[in-house]
Amino acid sequence: MEGRDIIVVGAGIIGISTALRLQSCGFKVQVLDRAGVAGEASAASAGAFAFADVVPLATPGIMKKAPKWLLDPLGPLSVPPAYALKIAPWMLRFWRASWRDRFAAALDAQARLNGFAKEALERQIAEVDGEPFMQRDGQLQLYEGAREFHASLEGWEHRRRRGVMFVHLHSPEAIAEIQPGLAPRFTHAGYTPDWLNTVDPRRWAEHLAHRFQQRGGVIGSADVRSIERHGAGAKLKTAAGDILASRVVVAAGAWSHHLARTLGDRFPLETERGYNTTLPAGAFNLRTHLTFSGHGFVVSRINGGVRVGGAVELGGLDLPPNFKRADILLQKAARFLPGLTTQGGQRWMGFRPSMPDSLPVIGASARLPNVVYAFGHGHLGLTQSAATAELVADLVSDRVPALPMAPYAPSRF
Repeated sequence: MEGRDIIVVGAGIIGISTALRLQSCGFKVQVLDRAGVAGEASAASAGAFAFADVVPLATPGIMKKAPKWLLDPLGPLSVPPAYALKIAPWMLRFWRASWRDRFAAALDAQARLNGFAKEALERQIAEVDGEPFMQRDGQLQLYEGAREFHASLEGWEHRRRRGVMFVHLHSPEAIAEIQPGLAPRFTHAGYTPDWLNTVDPRRWAEHLAHRFQQRGGVIGSADVRSIERHGAGAKLKTAAGDILASRVVVAAGAWSHHLARTLGDRFPLETERGYNTTLPAGAFNLRTHLTFSGHGFVVSRINGGVRVGGAVELGGLDLPPNFKRADILLQKAARFLPGLTTQGGQRWMGFRPSMPDSLPVIGASARLPNVVYAFGHGHLGLTQSAATAELVADLVSDRVPALPMAPYAPSRF
């Protein structure tokens, strides 16, 4: 049995960013993860810092589309029939979050967090000499025809009101000035110039982890099975023995609610199972991040290659992957980018931890206040990682956080 001032459970982008920030505040920090640094969802995301994505997934009227989810297992947002009954309570909360009163509050909270995350990322980049890991190429959100574009304008108005910079493009020719090679079916677009990507989300997380270790931080391999009170601190039970800590941060992604339950805290966390295929260098001359709004997927540049992925499959942790979803996205990308070379790709599926209101859980456990939760970021984990790290460090250091924390508080459930 050994002790550590703070144990961070989870070595994904949230956990590593948080550990690094706590370390900079003077704490002695150890990170524990059974799969290693970026061993789960952080390894193969689209690599986007999607600060412009301020609109929650639970939008007004979205539940009218629910029957299609069950009928189209390969659609952009689906619920596998084998999981439909189990996810029903979560879907009820999701439906309630889509009502206009709660949607407005969630929209404001997500916009505030993303705005703060943009500032926090720049601080993080400067702290770790991270500019070589960044791609500041903007993003094109693409639409097929005027009707689809006009249906998106409410979302763009939400962005404008919350300070997101963008330019609307109204012809294939205007789009081609930013990204040549798109099929002419895409007639309209919104371009967000401040959008940025990392060259590789795994390499970015590993870079942060390396800096953390250079400064004396410890990253260990352990399967943490439960947390319990131990005197003035906490005890983590693992297969290899017990570990003591003054404080614990739970940043275990899609598995976080299982750990929280050992303390008696229950959270309605579900998993957005995301799929992608990464093509080797030379597959396409991609100049900016592409979002195909009507099809629920993106195309991004990773290590000089191309990653095609996205969609949302609400299917939990145990169902086997359905890689037909990745194949469908790649087939669509080949139609939308006629010059795309689709050979030599590597498929992947990962679990995004998602709350029904699209907001993460950031705050202390009511049952054991020296345990702080930091999970549930959905598809915005990379985007909100530096911000979450600063907010957690403020809470642990007994400082007033930079944002009002009520929208993200564990007690909201």
